[in-house]
Amino acid sequence: MSSTAARLLVRALEAEGVKYVFGIPGEENIHFVDALNDSSIRYVLVRHEQGAAFMAEMYGRLTGKAGVASATLGPGAINLQLGVADATTNSTPVVAISAQVGLDRIYKESHQIVDLVSLFRPITKWAELVPTAAAVPEMLRKAFKIAQTERPGAVYLAIPEDVEKAPVPDDARPLPVNVVRPVDPSAAQIARAADLLATARRPIVLAGHGAARAGARDALVRFSEHLGIPVATTFNGKGVFPDDHRHALGAFGFMRHDHVNVAFDEADVLISVGYELQEFDPVKINPDRSKKIVHIHQFPAEVDEHYPVAVGVQGDLSRSLHALGEAVHRRFTLSPTVEKVRTLIREEFAQGQGEDGFPLTPRRVVADIRQAMERDDIVLADTGAVKMWMSRMYPTYEPNTMLVSNGLSSMGFAVPGAIAAKLAFPSRRVLAATGDGAFLMNSQELETAVRERIPITVLIWEDGAYGLIDWKMGLELGRSSSIAFGNPDFVKYAESFGARGHRVRAAEELLPTLREALAYEGVSVITVPVDYSANLALTETLSHVLES
Repeated sequence: MSSTAARLLVRALEAEGVKYVFGIPGEENIHFVDALNDSSIRYVLVRHEQGAAFMAEMYGRLTGKAGVASATLGPGAINLQLGVADATTNSTPVVAISAQVGLDRIYKESHQIVDLVSLFRPITKWAELVPTAAAVPEMLRKAFKIAQTERPGAVYLAIPEDVEKAPVPDDARPLPVNVVRPVDPSAAQIARAADLLATARRPIVLAGHGAARAGARDALVRFSEHLGIPVATTFNGKGVFPDDHRHALGAFGFMRHDHVNVAFDEADVLISVGYELQEFDPVKINPDRSKKIVHIHQFPAEVDEHYPVAVGVQGDLSRSLHALGEAVHRRFTLSPTVEKVRTLIREEFAQGQGEDGFPLTPRRVVADIRQAMERDDIVLADTGAVKMWMSRMYPTYEPNTMLVSNGLSSMGFAVPGAIAAKLAFPSRRVLAATGDGAFLMNSQELETAVRERIPITVLIWEDGAYGLIDWKMGLELGRSSSIAFGNPDFVKYAESFGARGHRVRAAEELLPTLREALAYEGVSVITVPVDYSANLALTETLSHVLES
């Protein structure tokens, strides 16, 4: 069989270490899909291209290696865009590949033609059309290099139909993979940061998504213990500093002043480690622009008036933290505020454990999820009120074990993302926690999980409304509108796909149901009615707690 661009593309993907391609075939990329049959790569057929992109994103986030999503031209490619944009804004490596019309008609009006490269350029790090079969090795290697290099993100390649099936020379082969090596920080910048800390009163560390990507957990713990500095994380950084450590302040990013804000209010120096501004607006922690900021990351900080960097340390995060820790010749005493914050967090979690009402309170749902999951199991909290409660309250101990979308904050990523998470870590249990609104946006991927024999558990927080929007309207307008909807019978819905369905009818049923579902070697869907009257009550309570 003569070699074609499609077969060369598959060989190049194998050379990059790709194990899965998520997608839907179309008439214009059948040669690529067929070539995958003779490779080591597993093609995961999905039910919507948006699901494929979210799967690629979560696979890339968990492994650090670009996830691959595939689609046909036109509408198929356009359907990839939400997940692709989500990956870029969440600093996650993804390579999206779609078909395109042939070069013989791309220059004129014709069936299914749309300028896909122009559509993808604003939401990717790089987007290009593959003009010849001979360009495949270089362009694919470039795609992976760009996607995986800090700051990571998505890239896009369009492959014309006639290029895909074009012959390639017998000596055509993938390019060797080169890996970016860790970079030591500047000694001068480390010295400047140490001088700043020498006169600090109440420094605080904010660890972001970049710290999780860089595998800086152990270095962060050593730095905190060596200098006696408390650590908070962003929602995307949860777990990079274990929540059961005595220096842990929990996660920052709630839409109102939360417990952790108290510690930031008194801090004079902020050491941000792997923090990126899209994770949350820095005005929330530096409203008067008075804090001195040490920015530690692998690339310079974005410009923001509430994030004035006093010292920028660019380099490998673990090496930077070690160097800075060695250069600071003092140890700080934890403020009483740190224990106050930790006490408030513990009390709120304990409150949830004891709430037995029905429908269940969000706190009770979070507490039972934590009790059902092991320390390294993976939970994905979809966008909405679910995300707020899980991100605030769910104790997290390892990086990338509680996943949210906090860049683009896309709804509907959790179910397809859970499929990818289970493929990335087959030995861990995976739970998608999702509101009923977000669930139905990509619920068709239940069929993918059942057909592909990928055991996941989906927990639907059911309230018949877009709960987060209702919450926001209540806070700012005093009333809500256009947020309520009807739902199918989720148990029958799950069973129609061949999954197990469960309905929780009392508070005490949730934990045993979770344990049963997580132990099942198949797909389970649990629906639990949730009382979101706790939303406005929370924001009211926080306003009084933080006055004390």
